Amino acid sequence: MPTSQVAFNLPPLVAGRIQPDSLESLRSPQLDNTFSARPLARESVVVSEFNDIALDDESFTPAKLSDHPEDDSEPEHSQLHNGSLNKPESEAITISELSSMGHRKTASTTTIRSLHEPSIALLMNRLDLQDDHAGRARGSVDGQLRLQEEFARLHEKEAKDQHVAEGTIDWDFWGAVISDYQGFASERPTDLARAIQKGIPATLRGMMWQHMAASKDPELEATYLRLLKETSVHEKSITRDLGRTFPHHDFFTDGQGIGQENLFNVLKAYSLYDPLVGYCQGLPFIVAILLLNMPDEEAFSLLVRLMTVYDLQGHFLPEMPKLQLRLFQFDRLVEELLPVLHVHFLRQGIKSSMFCSQWFLTLFSYRFPLDIVFRIYDSCLANGIEAIFGFSITLLKKNEETLLALKFDEILAFMNSKLLDAYLVLKPDVQSEGNDLRYHVDEFVNDAASLNITPFMLDSYRHEYEDLVRETNKHAVLIDELRSSNRSLSNQVKTLENSLAQLNEEHVEILNELVKHRLKTEEMEEELVRYKLLYAEAMHQNEDAKSSNRISLAQMMLNLKRGSGGQ
Repeated sequence: MPTSQVAFNLPPLVAGRIQPDSLESLRSPQLDNTFSARPLARESVVVSEFNDIALDDESFTPAKLSDHPEDDSEPEHSQLHNGSLNKPESEAITISELSSMGHRKTASTTTIRSLHEPSIALLMNRLDLQDDHAGRARGSVDGQLRLQEEFARLHEKEAKDQHVAEGTIDWDFWGAVISDYQGFASERPTDLARAIQKGIPATLRGMMWQHMAASKDPELEATYLRLLKETSVHEKSITRDLGRTFPHHDFFTDGQGIGQENLFNVLKAYSLYDPLVGYCQGLPFIVAILLLNMPDEEAFSLLVRLMTVYDLQGHFLPEMPKLQLRLFQFDRLVEELLPVLHVHFLRQGIKSSMFCSQWFLTLFSYRFPLDIVFRIYDSCLANGIEAIFGFSITLLKKNEETLLALKFDEILAFMNSKLLDAYLVLKPDVQSEGNDLRYHVDEFVNDAASLNITPFMLDSYRHEYEDLVRETNKHAVLIDELRSSNRSLSNQVKTLENSLAQLNEEHVEILNELVKHRLKTEEMEEELVRYKLLYAEAMHQNEDAKSSNRISLAQMMLNLKRGSGGQ
């Protein structure tokens, strides 16, 4: 159908809100056939002061989409997850509450649905859940109306463009999707899933991402504009990393610097919005992909949804708890689906963290071509963040034979530079330069979607990881208790040693006093002996004196007698 003849009618409520050219500035950046983005049509606008506004539309969970028919081969799995979907959700979840919660499933679905697993019932349960909470999502409804207005303007402009090839975009189909995404997903989930798997048109990708995540929120965008006026402690780190983010992409290296400015603004605003995460390396690549498809305030809103609803925040917390969990799940998937390669990695000492953590932290936006990255984001926003497992396993499976013939260093080098060569479009008449490389993107996406990764598998791996963490924590607690007991005993030993040293000092003092008393006693004894000798001598002299007196008296008496006799 020629583009100029396509007619798309918006709902009356939306049509009444449209003003001529009022939303042209909201149009997402356009990409050519090679997925290279043009600069945004406008810069950020800083408005007057805004009050603090928290994201209050936490009740939404995007719908899981799948084009696979229903199958009763795994009824227990379906019942398990359908039952979990019917649990009531809280009205509002703050950033701090999310960080304190245990493991929960991400947006769209608990896990990836396989080729043989029923998904229509899951989709209907998701949509029913969203309808139950529709009254609390006023901000999101207003945002969806704005997206519908933007689509109408975009459609009208494209219809007037005579250079647009006929049949490039099915405006009737995508117009019906954007006008009522939830209703369309409920009525035609298979058609929508197939369309997303084939690739969202580059012109509409930004709007569709916001629809799938329900991130269009004027209040959150107002919060973003308010945060731009504040100062973040992470500004130096953000500025340092700006030049490393897509340094060869025109949008981030043009003379005006609009791309880097918007990238800095979104990262700074989020570091203020979520102090638990603040700023972490890897975030610039995720934000850059969003900015290539939408203005900065919309990219900020979608980033908030990715971090909270899609459970990406756990990748960037200090301990990276969700990244550790998903790396464990990835290891178990490799062991289950690629056992020979798993054994080869063990023998070569290859750990998933050596190559896979980079994929998960940036959602493949580091080193991967943009046309592939955009399709990965399509799948993650439609099916949940667990879609990364399908793409990761597909890359290893496609290159399994090559990897089995490589050693440690060769494996790491291959992972960094040649992993996508298996999907490379070979063109003998063209040199293999970076700008000329093209890939079978559809084949890659279809291979990832065809993997039999069931929710039961991921849930069982999650339970294994939680049990392992609990055992590790028990061991850590025991070690902490032993260390605490050891510290207490060491303190007691030090106290006893100090007491012993004090007693030794007192003992020495007592011995010194005893020696002094003994010396004094000896002196007193010597003095006593001397006095005794003096006393004995005095007594002897006294006896001698008495004896002399008696002799003298006797002589006198004798003389007297003699004198009286002579007369």
